[in-house]
Amino acid sequence: MKSGVLYISYDGMLEPLGQSQVIAYLERLAANRTIHLISFEKPEDWRDEHARSAIRDRLRDAGIQWHPRRYHRHPTILATTWDIVVGIASALWLISRYGLRTVHARSYVPSVVAMVAKRLLGTNFIFDMRGFWVDERVDGGLWARDSWIYQSAKWCERRFLLRADHIVSLTKAAVEEINRFDYVRGRMLATTVIPTCADLQRFQPAGWRQDGFTLGYVGSAGTWYLFDELVECFIELMRQRPDARLLIINRNEHDFIRRRLELGGVPAGAFELRAASHVEIPIQMARMHAAAFFIKPAFSKKASAPTKLGELLGCGLPCLTNQGVGDLADILEEGNVGVAVENFERATLAEGIRRLLEMAADPRTSKRCRAVANRHFSLDEGVARYESVYRQMDGVR
Repeated sequence: MKSGVLYISYDGMLEPLGQSQVIAYLERLAANRTIHLISFEKPEDWRDEHARSAIRDRLRDAGIQWHPRRYHRHPTILATTWDIVVGIASALWLISRYGLRTVHARSYVPSVVAMVAKRLLGTNFIFDMRGFWVDERVDGGLWARDSWIYQSAKWCERRFLLRADHIVSLTKAAVEEINRFDYVRGRMLATTVIPTCADLQRFQPAGWRQDGFTLGYVGSAGTWYLFDELVECFIELMRQRPDARLLIINRNEHDFIRRRLELGGVPAGAFELRAASHVEIPIQMARMHAAAFFIKPAFSKKASAPTKLGELLGCGLPCLTNQGVGDLADILEEGNVGVAVENFERATLAEGIRRLLEMAADPRTSKRCRAVANRHFSLDEGVARYESVYRQMDGVR
């Protein structure tokens, strides 16, 4: 008889992140066990009947039983509290109805649900932390460090770490940081590092590139991403390569991006801004020669592993980013597949661009990028590590 897992995600399966970082794993993990999936879907995504039907069919074909719930946004605290209550009620019913043994909680809000289930029904609890979410709220300017909500969330984080049967971290840097927490010292926490992996069968080097030099930028441009620094970087790139173009793939921040590019002095004819579905992203990456992105190097970012890195490297693209974010610098510099700048001074960016151009011109770089992607970000490796965690929850060593 297959063991049963309840997987809870506060991200929706109709979002690109849910498809690449939840469904892609669960489709393979479902081969050896029964999986029930609770996700919280945003109303604007749920209205797309075609997309909804496609995801439902995809999950059904994999043998995954999907239990979508509505995500509530406003007012923030009451909305999240309501979603937690709905999650708890749904989880307790599913665990009791189907005899599920393990609750896999993706990030902090689902972990509240998993903790209640562990307390009431004795289920195993996997804390898939996805980063230092509480500190991200502070570093992102959303919460004050001395606020009651921050203190309450840190109280929950402590209990997640101490009571989880297994902890999954995106980075080695985060595990090292956790082991320095006062309340963790002297304890042997069961941890596994699993970065945000990519389906490297989809993200592969292209057999062709456009003429000239195209620098790529993929994903969000706000909150954590230092887009003004990216603009400065591109201005420097145009000094070194006057034929350079910037290709930006972004879902819904086009007005903001255009304003920042205009204020930064980027000519309208030097960039292309477009949206792309999850399926179309590899096609757009095939048009790039290299990629760049910069992330605010705050404390919480030690636990971050951007999904885009594995996808970009899988496509054979060297990357320019900054130090102080997860394991990025070690991965790029040790693999000779990118540059992690120490600061954003003009001379530093100029040297970073020079090195990036040098890598992009080296015909061996694409193979190195691919090798690093396979070593660190392969979906196959990620699935194997999750399978190991699940087997431990089943009592199989």
